[in-house]
Amino acid sequence: MAIAVSLIRRGAAQFPDRTAVYFEDQTMTFKEVDQAANRISAAFAEMGVAKGERVALLVGNGLWSIPIDFATMKSGIVRVPLNARLSLEEHARMIDEADCSVLVHDAALAERARELATRRPGLRLAGLGVTDDADERDLLDRLDEPAPEPDVQISPEDPCLQLYTSGTTGVLKAVVHTHGSFGAITTNILSNLVDPGPDSVMLHAASLIHASGTFVLPYWIRGGASAVLSGFEPQGYLDAVRRYRATELNLVPTMIGMLVNSPAAAEADLSSVRQVIYGASPMPPAVLRRAREAWGPILTQYYGQSEAPLCIAVLSAADHDDESLWGACGQPAVDADLRIADDDGNPVAPGEVGEIQLDAPFRMAGYFRADELNAEMTTPDGWLRTRDMGRIDERGYLYLVDRRSDMIITGGYNVYPREVEDVLCEHPAVGECAVVGAPDEKWVEAVTAFVALRDGHEASEGELIDFVRARLAPHKAPKRVLFAEQIPKSAVGKILRRALREPLWKEQNNG
Repeated sequence: MAIAVSLIRRGAAQFPDRTAVYFEDQTMTFKEVDQAANRISAAFAEMGVAKGERVALLVGNGLWSIPIDFATMKSGIVRVPLNARLSLEEHARMIDEADCSVLVHDAALAERARELATRRPGLRLAGLGVTDDADERDLLDRLDEPAPEPDVQISPEDPCLQLYTSGTTGVLKAVVHTHGSFGAITTNILSNLVDPGPDSVMLHAASLIHASGTFVLPYWIRGGASAVLSGFEPQGYLDAVRRYRATELNLVPTMIGMLVNSPAAAEADLSSVRQVIYGASPMPPAVLRRAREAWGPILTQYYGQSEAPLCIAVLSAADHDDESLWGACGQPAVDADLRIADDDGNPVAPGEVGEIQLDAPFRMAGYFRADELNAEMTTPDGWLRTRDMGRIDERGYLYLVDRRSDMIITGGYNVYPREVEDVLCEHPAVGECAVVGAPDEKWVEAVTAFVALRDGHEASEGELIDFVRARLAPHKAPKRVLFAEQIPKSAVGKILRRALREPLWKEQNNG
C-alpha cells in the first residue's frame, strides 16, 4: 500500500521543475512546494510539535495551502482543518475536542485565530507569512533556507487527517483518515475518475479542506498542476479557466447552475477543458441538461462522503449519454465492495431500497474518540454504514434515494426529498429548491418545499404544487411551497435541509 507521504516524495523527485501550483499570478514548482513543506516541517519541529500531535488549520485557499498540508504529512502531524465559515463557538469546540496544540492561520483569519487563543489557554498560534506577536511563530520565516527531509517514520496506520463533518446528524464529528487510507484515496481517484498527465491542470475553487483537496495528490503523482482560487464567482472562475488553461474542473451542482446561467458563459473560453467533474449533492436534471448543451458530453459524476472519499460510485461521461441514467450515482468503484441492506442488516432483493454499506481501503479509520458512534456506524462483519438509502438496478447502477435522516413519512408513506426536488427543478421558473418534512396534525409530516426562483421568472405556490402532482403520486406533492431568495448550503455546496426543517419543528414545539 502506497502511503500519502511516499507519494509526495515520489512526485517531487519525478517532476522537480514542472509547475505544481498556480495561485493568482504566482507559481510554485514541484521542487519549491516540496522544499517549502520541508521548511515548514522544520518550523513545526522547532516549536516542539511532535509526530501524532493535532494541529488546527484555519487557512483559506491560497499559495500555501498545499505546502502546509504536505508539511503536516511529512512530520506525522495530524491536521485538523477548520472551515472558515463556521462560528467562533464551533471552532472553539473543534479545537477543544481534537485537543489541538497549535493553530495555524493565514492573514485573513488572524483575528479569529487570536480570539480562539484567548478561549483555549496554552494554544499556540503560527502564522503563514503574517504575525505581529513576538510569541507567535511565522511558519514562512526563513523559507529560503534549505531544510532536510523530515526524519519521521510513518506507517499506514498513523493518522494524518481529522476532518470535522456534520453528516446527517447535524452534530460536528471528526472523521479520521490515516496515511494508508489517504494513499488509497489517491488510488481510488486515479482508478475511477481522472487520468491526469504532466499537461493536466485541475482548477480548484471549492475549499481544499474538503473533496477538492483529494485531487491534489492524484495530479501531483502524475505531474499535473493545481490551479487554486480563493473563492468562487462565475466571471472570475471562467476567466481562470482560460488563464490557466484548465483541463479538468471540479464543481458542485450549485456552481454548475451558476455558471450555465451566468451572462459571462456566452463569452467563456472553455476550449482547454476535457472533463467537468461534479458531486457532493444531487444534480437537478434541468441543470445537467443545460450544462451538457453548453459544454458537451464531458461531465462525470462521483458519489462519496467524508467517511469514504472520494468515489464510492462513478457515473461516467459515456453514461451521461443515456438520460435514463441521470438519476444514478453510477457503477460502484472498482476498489469498493457495496451492498444494500435492510434495517436488520440483511441484503435486500435487486431493485429494492435499503441502506448503502461498503468495504473499501479508502474508508475512514473511524470517528475521533467516539466508540459508541463507531460501533453504530459499523456492521457486525466490519462494513461501513453510510446512512444513505439506495438501490442497485439490474445493470448494476447504484441509485441514491436519499439520506435516511431526510426521509419524510407522511400519512404512513415514505417520501424521499430528492425525488420531489428533481421534479420541481424541471419547472422553468425554479432556480433551486429543497424539500423537507414539516409538522402536520393530520399527516404527521407534510411535504414542504422551499423554492428560489430564477431571475426574471415567476411562479405561484399552486402552480408549483400542481406541477409536481402531475408528475408524481399525490402524497409526494408539496402541501406548501415557501419562497426564498436562496437555499442554505454548506461550504461544499450541499443543501442544508436541516437548516430549513428545524425552525419548522421548533415553531410547533414552542407553540
